[in-house]
Amino acid sequence: MNNTPPWATEALWKKVAVWVTALSFVLLVVLTFDSMAKTAAGGSRVPAYSVVNKQIDYRYDQAAQRYKPVIGGEQPLFGKALDEATAEQQVSLGKKTVQGKNCINCHTILGNGAYYAPDLTKSWLDPAWISETEREKRMLAFLLDPEKNHVATAAPGACPTST
Repeated sequence: MNNTPPWATEALWKKVAVWVTALSFVLLVVLTFDSMAKTAAGGSRVPAYSVVNKQIDYRYDQAAQRYKPVIGGEQPLFGKALDEATAEQQVSLGKKTVQGKNCINCHTILGNGAYYAPDLTKSWLDPAWISETEREKRMLAFLLDPEKNHVATAAPGACPTST
């Protein structure tokens, strides 16, 4: 006669393992779709791609004790307003370029990457670009030929993948 209590049987624990695994999988799928909805461009937490047409600045928030982005009025990127589809294409191309050139091996972008070269997250706002009227011209020249047009204190050629 078997005196093993029901909670100690192998069959029970196999069933529990199957149910826990199945419920965990369902929960993971639900949380994945929820996260994707919350982090999609144009959602409640992430602005639409056309935000490139706005003035963006960072201001220190005393309550949160960190800098937070502030989206201001109209200020088209490089003087040309982009519609949503074109802005999405440009952002996607920029992402692919950053990945293709391995910029993250030297630079930091949105807190990810290395610290050998300047942080690119707020590089557009860097006062080293002198003025807003000169910024676009100098940024474009820098992107076309970084070694000749850098404004940071890093040595020329510090970013070997940019050439």
